[in-house]
Amino acid sequence: MKKMLFIVSASAILIFILTLIYLTMSPAFVDEIPASRATDQDARAYFAGGCFWCTEADFQKVEGVTEVISGYAGGHVAQPSYEAVNTETTGHRESVEVHYNPALVSYRQLVEYFFDHIDPTDSGGQFHDRGESYTAAVFYQNEEERQTITAVMQWLTEHQVYDQPLVTAVIPFTNFFPAENYHQNYSERNPLRYGYYRAASGRDELTQKVCRIKTEKKLSCFTGKLKPVQP
Repeated sequence: MKKMLFIVSASAILIFILTLIYLTMSPAFVDEIPASRATDQDARAYFAGGCFWCTEADFQKVEGVTEVISGYAGGHVAQPSYEAVNTETTGHRESVEVHYNPALVSYRQLVEYFFDHIDPTDSGGQFHDRGESYTAAVFYQNEEERQTITAVMQWLTEHQVYDQPLVTAVIPFTNFFPAENYHQNYSERNPLRYGYYRAASGRDELTQKVCRIKTEKKLSCFTGKLKPVQP
């Protein structure tokens, strides 16, 4: 009898946990999006680093970044939906629009930080997300940005930080469409699902490996500053 009660109790707990996970996966289970902290003086930069939940969360940690918006860049369809982009027929990549204060963090520092948090040798996607919409790219808005991106990639190649050629696309910026509201600030609003997703992706393991390689070569992992960790 006690064994039966234990089984029933364990089953109830499991059902509760699975229900909680299901609810946190639902687009409806989100808080309102916080008000924008960006200002008219902020510059903008555009990156595609695979799943935009992760790229967004990474850039939100950087001192000088005032806002990060998840969205879709580089395609040939106006106002694409998440479902449409996932069909791999619109030409978009999951991307982020980074609003930043150039007095606190430079464009080059953002580019360096970006490369530290992706796999620039992967031409088929990023980590366990596959397809063109998940491939890495940096979108430049002028010649100075293009030269900065190529300089960072050349620096990484010359110092042999990676053992394979860098294949991250360097693309002229043409468009950016914000993603649906339930994708914005995803790591903060859906910490349970995001935590499982991030842990399973292998992204953090590669970031740590790259930093370790740079340290061994007496190179800096990131020359900018990160925001204090919130309790």
